[in-house]
Amino acid sequence: MKISDTYKTIEKPFEGEVFKDRGSKFIGYAFPILNEEEVKSKIDELKATHHKARHWCYAWQIGAEQVRFRANDDGEPSNSAGQPIYGQLLSFDVTNVLVVVVRYFGGTKLGVGGLINAYRTAAKLVLEDSKIVEKTIDVNLQLTFEYEHMDKVMRIIKENKLKILNQKMELNCVFEVAIRKKNAEFVKTAFENLRCIKIKSLL
Repeated sequence: MKISDTYKTIEKPFEGEVFKDRGSKFIGYAFPILNEEEVKSKIDELKATHHKARHWCYAWQIGAEQVRFRANDDGEPSNSAGQPIYGQLLSFDVTNVLVVVVRYFGGTKLGVGGLINAYRTAAKLVLEDSKIVEKTIDVNLQLTFEYEHMDKVMRIIKENKLKILNQKMELNCVFEVAIRKKNAEFVKTAFENLRCIKIKSLL
């Protein structure tokens, strides 16, 4: 069975082009995020920057295997803002991303159809401008071993091009390594076969 162990996200925060309709301005922002706590801080920052705006509508998606998402209309008619923004996250097939569209009201109501088009377009523009990158889903292991076995451990790390996330090198060494999911069982077995390492899976 082929294991799918990659996902797409954006490389860095991005501000999109302004979309205008009948005097209203819609500005899209995209942020890479890892948790819900980051959502609130990003929106608070935008509310401070755009304190004269009328609405700060958004959608986010987090997770590569167990996906969580939310869409928020922030006072616009139901499903006229958050859902169209979320639809663009699905269309671009990205996760760990927050898209916020800031609206400055121009005095003319756009109607639900006009709002859906405006929020969808602003979200599309900012995602088109963002650099989308592919990342791997990793399994993290903690390895505890005596210093004398360092060479054996490093050989497996180098052969499999593992990322060392943390390391403590004393008489007793503790490494945290990230292994691409599809290689995880093979690499874990290689470490187990050394018989001189304590292995702990990290969430």
